[in-house]
Amino acid sequence: MASPPIRGILLTLGLLAFAGDAFALRCGHKLVQVGDYKSEVLEKCGEPDSVEQRRAIRGSRLRHPYGALEIDQFEEVLIEEWIYNFGPRKFQQLLEFEDGELKKIRNLSYGY
Repeated sequence: MASPPIRGILLTLGLLAFAGDAFALRCGHKLVQVGDYKSEVLEKCGEPDSVEQRRAIRGSRLRHPYGALEIDQFEEVLIEEWIYNFGPRKFQQLLEFEDGELKKIRNLSYGY
């Protein structure tokens, strides 16, 4: 069995694994996952409690090692943040979509 300091470290690491973004969200008996589209999420979870939209620029710059070629590729993407409030005993959920595809699921504070 692990010594007390090692057990504490293992417990902390285990909790940190759950502190970040989630890859799935359960709505009733249905599962929403990163990669789903807005229409699928609406079908499984219904209308969100709030929606915010913004635009962002995504891009990349490709360069030849000797500077002979340089290509810039930029595109504008629509980002939507949906918040679901499942009540005071569950965390609110923030779902972030880019151009209609679910990219991130994150726990917020407890609902109300």
